[in-house]
Amino acid sequence: MKLIVGVSGASGVNLATKFIQKLPKDIELHVVMSEHSKIVYDKEGYELFDTDSVTYHDNSDIGASIASGSFGVDAMIILPTSTNTLAKIAVGIADNLITRSASVMIKESKKLILTVREIPYSPIVLENMSKLANIGVVMASPNLAYYSNQQSLEQMEDFLIGKWFDLLGIDNNLYKRWNG
Repeated sequence: MKLIVGVSGASGVNLATKFIQKLPKDIELHVVMSEHSKIVYDKEGYELFDTDSVTYHDNSDIGASIASGSFGVDAMIILPTSTNTLAKIAVGIADNLITRSASVMIKESKKLILTVREIPYSPIVLENMSKLANIGVVMASPNLAYYSNQQSLEQMEDFLIGKWFDLLGIDNNLYKRWNG
């Protein structure tokens, strides 16, 4: 699987780090970080991640391999998705590599998952989410469930990451599944 992880400048950027760390090593991973995500990493007190098995792309490089449908990416997740990034994708603005890659995923009918990190949602955000959901983009905001009895922040994060892995078809045992 070829996977793009876009990291935009919303709160919760450390979820991207944990998501990447838990990915199976056989996934070809391409990561793009927005300039604002680097600021949020600093403000939230987290270290930027570094991994040997990742291909990093500069967000200003709209000519990168992942900006073309012929490169053959299978899926993309933007984690977290800022409302600014959501709005740009909803109206077709592809002014950086994250939004360009999202545009390519839409035109190629590939899986695009947006994890909008905002509460509450404004009517504008809901309209943008609805518009994209209606064309097949998956809205998977980091909302917690309580049936799996998470007892720590790490378990809550594992639940979220497990649900995102499920959407991408990545086998995992990161959370307790519902048994009825």
